Amino acid sequence: MPFVSNRGQRIHYTVEGSGPLVVLQHGLLMDANSWRDSGFVGTLADRFTVACIDSLGHGFSDKPSDPELYGQQQRAGDVVAVIDALGHKRAHLLGYSMGGWMAVAVAKHHPERLSTLVIGGWDPVNGLPAGPKGPVTFDPFMILAKRAAPALTRWVTPEVKPGVRACFDALRELDGAYDAITAASFPVLLWQGQGDTGHDRMQAFAAANGFPFLSSAGDHIAAVLRPDTEATKRIYSFFESGGAPSSADH
Repeated sequence: MPFVSNRGQRIHYTVEGSGPLVVLQHGLLMDANSWRDSGFVGTLADRFTVACIDSLGHGFSDKPSDPELYGQQQRAGDVVAVIDALGHKRAHLLGYSMGGWMAVAVAKHHPERLSTLVIGGWDPVNGLPAGPKGPVTFDPFMILAKRAAPALTRWVTPEVKPGVRACFDALRELDGAYDAITAASFPVLLWQGQGDTGHDRMQAFAAANGFPFLSSAGDHIAAVLRPDTEATKRIYSFFESGGAPSSADH
């Protein structure tokens, strides 16, 4: 079971396949195995070395309670530490939801380490969508998550909950995200499920800034855990072509 140590924390990751490196960074409450269960690893591993990282606070990675350890720049460093451990100068990076926030952090603080970037299920400029009563906070979020996806919340015991809360609260850190994405020297693909509350907003953002946009079936959870075949093929092609435009880009 491979781990890398960064800033005093152990970060767990899995590796399959061979070839250019693809790093997959999961969303809040998910883990590295989510990418295998959803079929992403199987699709990508015939062409790429696929590394799936357990975010700090999740999976087999350390789960400290100190909120200071969950900042965006530090979390970007965790991703880069895995890239280093695997001996690669650059990686294709796909981050979904919280993983998309982390992927933006890599683009912001370590742009030279990216070959291409896919941001899924995350608004890099505005962050978390607001609820009917304003900004969503952690406790109401967990109540909704337990109702919508109970399998994703069963592992959140009182012992690890402070780290999960710190992950959630850190998502408010958005400074510099717009510039990091719009000024990127590497290709960027934006991806949202059609049932995700942020779909139309992100589609408009992509169009306004000249980014290709992947609109796939499913809501925020289903789009990544039960992806349609076209979505995984499109991401595979984006990585394989180094982000060259395809006829599906719009």
